[in-house]
Amino acid sequence: MAKKSAVEKNNRRKALSDSYASRRASLKAKIQDKKIPAEERFQATIKLASFPRNSARIRVRNRCEISGRPRGYYRKFNMSRIALRELASLGMIPGVTKSSW
Repeated sequence: MAKKSAVEKNNRRKALSDSYASRRASLKAKIQDKKIPAEERFQATIKLASFPRNSARIRVRNRCEISGRPRGYYRKFNMSRIALRELASLGMIPGVTKSSW
């Protein structure tokens, strides 16, 4: 089980990145548009840099929904390999069976 503080910190980052997503996207589009004058694009860059660091989507870490484990994460199931194996062995995940040959 991961530390509760690490999981909560990640949840705060996720919420902050969701709230700033549209503002960041519009500023990034403005920065990359070469038709806009350089001074305006520079002002947009400064505005983007003034946002909180944790508002960037890249700072959110994928974590297991069950254990909070940050590594061995399967995006399709939103859980770590350990939790996935445990639930699959119990038959709790539909369509997933233990492989044997």
